[in-house]
Amino acid sequence: MKEFRINKNDAGQRVDKFITKAVPALPKNLIYKYIRLKRIKLNGKRCEISAKLNEGDIMQLYINDEFFDNADSKTAFLSAPAKIDIVYEDENIILADKKTGLVVHEDESGSADTLINRITHYLYNKGEYSPEAEHSFAPALCNRIDRNTGGIVICAKNAEALRVMSQKIKDRELHKKYLCVTVGIPEAKQAELKAYMIKDEKTKKVTVFDSPAEGTKTMITKYRVLAENKQLDIALLEVDLITGRTHQIRAHMAHIGYPLLGDGKYGSNRVNRQFGVKTQALYSYYLKFDFKTESGSLACLDKKEFIVKDIWFKDKYFDI
Repeated sequence: MKEFRINKNDAGQRVDKFITKAVPALPKNLIYKYIRLKRIKLNGKRCEISAKLNEGDIMQLYINDEFFDNADSKTAFLSAPAKIDIVYEDENIILADKKTGLVVHEDESGSADTLINRITHYLYNKGEYSPEAEHSFAPALCNRIDRNTGGIVICAKNAEALRVMSQKIKDRELHKKYLCVTVGIPEAKQAELKAYMIKDEKTKKVTVFDSPAEGTKTMITKYRVLAENKQLDIALLEVDLITGRTHQIRAHMAHIGYPLLGDGKYGSNRVNRQFGVKTQALYSYYLKFDFKTESGSLACLDKKEFIVKDIWFKDKYFDI
């Protein structure tokens, strides 16, 4: 028998959601079966799948030991460095400056060196996260950035912060801006672009159209030119996404004839080799919180702005 005392990060979840996280090796069909058979109990009594957990509740699981995680799996993050570039931190969240080349979560490479593992290791060293004390929660990223793009990533330190921030993102109460370098200098120094895109799931590449077609989605991108390097025929742009589509900035700028420097998928590999650049010059450098609804423990973030200034391509090619 395994017993879990429900803590603050566990509270508010349904019984089945909690068990899925706390005992991931237990198949869902067995969760429902064991609840019916009273092999899973709440406070010593039969419970419903949909029952909500309260802090201090006791979950008792009369199931085989084979379903419980090996302790090593909960401390895999210790294999990653604990070094992160912090833009902002409080008791609820971390804003991390993810550098180009680092993945946010484990991918097909299987490397443990990911942004989330680095943050978790960092919090573990600070004594703010203990895998032994948590049953269903671990520090979690609220947004993602591709390996070859840099920028601000939000990490929630607790379950309430994750819930609130995820809803704020869904409700578009955060405002992000990007910096990028285009090959070629746009004639229009600022513009709002509208086009239509469709993603090929096999090639993971976006095709952009000027007119709507079957299966396409609207994409709207605003930009303004911040600086020009006429000798190299490149420009530094600030980009504001009105819609959030896959590869939107890369695909949209390439579609109008100004692909991103270093972009091997939508740009020119010949030009990229000339510059010696292997990753796209794209950075999510600005974040503002603009809350419209109740924000709970995150209220102190409302109207705050955060900017990353150390961007590899900005000072290299432009004198600003």
